Amino acid sequence: MLILGIAGGSGSGKSTVVKQVIKRLPKDSVTVIPQDAYYKDNGHKSAEERAKINFDHPTSIEWSLLIKHLERLRSGHPIEMPIYSYVTCARSKETVSIVPSDVILLEGILILTNPRLRNQLDIKVYVDADGDDRLMRIIWRDIEERGRSFQQVLEHYETFVKPMHLQFIEPTKRYADIIVPQGGQNKVAIELLSSRIHTHINLDHFGPRSEEKKRKRNQSK
Repeated sequence: MLILGIAGGSGSGKSTVVKQVIKRLPKDSVTVIPQDAYYKDNGHKSAEERAKINFDHPTSIEWSLLIKHLERLRSGHPIEMPIYSYVTCARSKETVSIVPSDVILLEGILILTNPRLRNQLDIKVYVDADGDDRLMRIIWRDIEERGRSFQQVLEHYETFVKPMHLQFIEPTKRYADIIVPQGGQNKVAIELLSSRIHTHINLDHFGPRSEEKKRKRNQSK
């Protein structure tokens, strides 16, 4: 199994990079784990309290659960991934069943801020984009998907997104093995990343590791 972390600022184009990579890989060979699914459950808080939640701070994530789930997937066990709603700031009672696959793509703004999580990643990617471009994508996304007004988006950006990006997210670029400028528009970087993953999948299925897997399966019978 290969675990990739794809980080970058809010609105940098991480999701587009993930989609473009998946399109270039064999069907059902990749599982995507969004960091957003592991936000702490804040459904018990009032509307006023929920409006003050800082989703761009590392303490907003339940790291212990995310790391535990990655460890289980790597060891060949399925997980029940949480479902999180930005509208209610709560986790659903339902979960998503995730089974191990050849490649796990973990995507989120904060995933390179946690040392224990970084140690779980085989390849660390940082998607870089101009601040103005990110802001435009944030405005569209938050209005369309999160029900915020234009004024609310700007206030949230100034209060949380911009300062947290400068303090926590931008500095994690130094941990990246690969930096992808221009987000999903960088076809060369996406092709190189996809080629690296293809190589791993081919080795896993046809190289020495596939023989090791066969031996383990036979021993377990």
